[in-house]
Amino acid sequence: MTPRQLLWAASVLVVTAMAMAMAKPTQEKKDRVHHRNDLSDRHHDDAHGYEYDHEAFLGKEEAKTFDQLTPEESQDRLGKIVDRIDADKDGYITHSELRGWIKHRQQRYIDENVNKHWAEYDLDKDGRVSWEEYKNTTYGYYLDEEFEDMNDKHSYKAMLSRDERRFKMADRDGDLIATKEEFTAFLHPEEFEHMKNIVVTETVEDIDKNGDGLINLEEYIGDMFTAEEGEGEPDWVKTERQQFNEFRDLNKDGSLDAKEVSQWILPGEVDHSDTEAKHLIYETDKDKDGHLSLTEVLESFSVLAGSVLTDYGFLMTGIHDEL
Repeated sequence: MTPRQLLWAASVLVVTAMAMAMAKPTQEKKDRVHHRNDLSDRHHDDAHGYEYDHEAFLGKEEAKTFDQLTPEESQDRLGKIVDRIDADKDGYITHSELRGWIKHRQQRYIDENVNKHWAEYDLDKDGRVSWEEYKNTTYGYYLDEEFEDMNDKHSYKAMLSRDERRFKMADRDGDLIATKEEFTAFLHPEEFEHMKNIVVTETVEDIDKNGDGLINLEEYIGDMFTAEEGEGEPDWVKTERQQFNEFRDLNKDGSLDAKEVSQWILPGEVDHSDTEAKHLIYETDKDKDGHLSLTEVLESFSVLAGSVLTDYGFLMTGIHDEL
């Protein structure tokens, strides 16, 4: 699910709060490459800013920009975060501690997302979400006879079919009633091994326009870029063509099959939390002793918590309950 860096298969649109408790279905175009507990939707390029590092360190939701805090307040509260990361309370942050913190922040993002949807879909408050509850909440209005836009109705029926297939895949015991873990697999299929096939299938369906079950070069590029009249092709599109021919199309038959799509969008088990922890220590460890002191963290504020005191206040409004 999007060339925004979020994928269709990995996410569900936020439920719209309307009088009839209606919700939008799960379709949303996203960057196609999935990473488990992806650290940030930002491109990681420190030469152009530290937005990726901010989201990795603070968590996606907490790293939204605003400037509520003074420099003094920010320094004080960054110190409190450091204290939380420093598990053994020796006054230093090790690679292991920082990696654990980053993993915690990203898992919390998923948990909070699931909990928000859970409250909206568990209509009878029995601690489970049935397929009927999800279907009626998300699609009931759009499939009702009074909903007259037939084009939209047809689209919603197609989305309903896809959601039902994904729900059944997530529902391990086949009772059409999701536990919290099963519902998490439904909303975040890229996080679960047994859901990988559905991620690949949905991606192929999104991009494959001629219905042959494969993705050719034209379809691959068309999913990312459509030129306006008179517009030339930017360099990044030319690079993507090269990527397709040299690295995506492994058997050189001109199209991507399901196996090749899987290797493209689900690129193995890379521990991004580990990689980011090493990167942050490299950027902030001034004396190169392999760990971070409070002084080093505070001196590296722009890397960890954002410039102009932007990324931070939101984290601290939510962190008091944890401190």
